[in-house]
Amino acid sequence: KTGLEGYNTDAYGFQESIKPLLQGANHTHALILGTGGASLAIAYSLEKLGIAYVKVSRNPREDQLSYPDLGKEEMEKYTLIVNCTPLGTFPRVEDKPLIPYTYLGSGHVLYDLVYNPEKTAFLKAGEGQGATICNGSSMLKFQADKSWEIWQK
Repeated sequence: KTGLEGYNTDAYGFQESIKPLLQGANHTHALILGTGGASLAIAYSLEKLGIAYVKVSRNPREDQLSYPDLGKEEMEKYTLIVNCTPLGTFPRVEDKPLIPYTYLGSGHVLYDLVYNPEKTAFLKAGEGQGATICNGSSMLKFQADKSWEIWQK
């Protein structure tokens, strides 16, 4: 081989960590909160899992939603919600994405890529409505495992 070779473990880490949360449920539509680099890996993973998604942005493009666009109908349709924003990270732990949490229920899964604090304001708000929640620590572990595997080649 010649040239450079690169790897991205974000997609692998997310995909492996979300699978247990999807078992026995029919999550066919997801909201990806944020449009930065991490959202690309999440979108790729959701495609591989056969889950349709829409990205939500403060400054949406034509194929995206804005936070004010989210209402009861959208929240009922999109039962998997993945936070790819830095909102809620230390030291601004009280910050969370501006979604209508009142429309969440036990049929929702909220996944936050943030893992410090362990339970972000986003996850607390979802949990308060009965949603299943997960932070990014398991994703980080799967990423580390994959990185180790890559380096052992």
